[in-house]
This record gives sequence, structure tokens and C-alpha cells, in this order.
Amino acid sequence: MPYSFLTTFREGLEAALIVAIVLSYLRRVGQGRYGHHVWTGVVLALAGSLLVGGLLQLLAVELPGAAMEAIEGTAMFLAVGVLTWMIFWMRRQAATIGKHLRDRVDVALKAGSASALGMLAFTAVGREGLETVLFLFAGVAVSKSALLYWLGAGLGLMAAVALGYLIYRGAARLPLRSFFTVTGVALIVLAAGLLTNGLKEFHEMGLIPSLGMRVWDTYDLLPDNSTLGSMLSAVFGYDSSPFLGQVVAYVGYLAPALVLFFSGQGGATASARSVSSPHPKEA
Repeated sequence: MPYSFLTTFREGLEAALIVAIVLSYLRRVGQGRYGHHVWTGVVLALAGSLLVGGLLQLLAVELPGAAMEAIEGTAMFLAVGVLTWMIFWMRRQAATIGKHLRDRVDVALKAGSASALGMLAFTAVGREGLETVLFLFAGVAVSKSALLYWLGAGLGLMAAVALGYLIYRGAARLPLRSFFTVTGVALIVLAAGLLTNGLKEFHEMGLIPSLGMRVWDTYDLLPDNSTLGSMLSAVFGYDSSPFLGQVVAYVGYLAPALVLFFSGQGGATASARSVSSPHPKEA
């Protein structure tokens, strides 16, 4: 549940911020009549993301167990790569995302192209939607309760939409730098857990012959198939008896990722400011 909540909240809020910035800017420059084109792009992007999610779920039902395990393991590795890229990309973009979006809106307005505004919303929201589908699909494999997992995803999305609306109306302020720092660290930890879970999936299938010796065994203290152990496994990649290869991969990813993330904080996001209603002079 924590994994699915954080994933949909982070991705959903990024999409909500983009839509809020575009709609607010259109309103400020007296072009609010183009707002429905933006919403058309948003709806189409959401529909496309749901379609991809449905196809993945269909694969999960129709494919034999071994093939499905291979897809799940591959999805975990792919999610680690996409998560890592997205975290560092957004860290660089946080300071200038408002200006970048306004510039694209200006280009579309000067060209008189309403479809370009719809495409702007479609590509921005579609990117977040596809990332969310991938992350949720990768994480569901290690979830012990489908109900709680999807409940967390739904709550995260609702929280993102609600906060995005409050930001648009000017009723809430979001410190972008702090938000992307906290959620960035959390997602790096989640990515490290996905990496070790992916290795375990491939090892159990025989695609990875050996991961070395077992480093420790805490099953009697905290089984990884218990309620708490399952939650720790989904969030942190906890394993009560991990192989050496899993531990090396976890530390080998987590340590340099965190160092690189914080080493770039000052330069990349120093100018990121709090966002309330994202007016031109604020976002």
C-alpha cells in the first residue's frame, strides 16, 4: 500500500501541476476558452494509460506462470531504470517547469493551434500515466494484498488530484524543492527494493543461476511473508534471508543514487520556489 500510494501520488501530482500551470496561464492571458482542448488531451491520455494497464492485466491472466514471472521481473528492472531517470529529470526541471510550459502555450497560441494545446496536455499527462502503469505493474507482483495495493493507488491518485485542484485555486502552497527532494529519496529507496525483488524473481526462474550465499536469516524474527515483512519487502525490498547478490545490488544502487541526488540539489533546484496558484510570475 505505501508503494502504490506514493507512486500514484507523486506521478499524479506532477500531472496535476502541469495541467494547473497550463490552465492558469490560459486564464491569465485571457485565453480560457481553450481550456476544453487541454481537458480533451488529459482525458485521452488517461484513457490511453488505462488501456495499457488493462492490456498488462490481461497478459497477467492469460500467460502461463513462467512467462508471467519473466514479464514481472523485466517490469521491475524497467521500472528501476525509468524511476531513476524520472527522479533526476524532474529534479533538473523543477526550477523551470513553469516557464517551459508557458513558452509552449505561447507558441501554440501564436500559431492559433488549439490542437497543439491538447497535444501538450496529452503528452505531459500521458507520460506520467504510462510511468504510473509501469510502476504499479512492477510493484503488484510483490504485494500480498491486491485490495490494499489498489486501495493505496486510488488514495494516492485522489490525494494528488485534490492537492492539484487546491494549488490551482490558490488555496494551497507546495514547496517544490522540498516536495521533489522528499519524494525523490523515497522513490530511490523504492527503486532499490524493486531491483532486489527483480533479481530474486529471475533467480527463482533460473534466469540468474546464482546470487551467492545467504547473508543472514531473520525469518524467525521477522518472516518476509508476514504482514509487516510483506510491507517491508514491497517498500524496501526486505528479504529475511537474502542472497549476497541482492545485498550488493541494493547497496550498489542505493548509495551512489543518493549521493548523486543530493550532490545536485544545490545547482539543479536552488531556484525552485513554492507554488500556489501557478500564475505566470510564480510558476
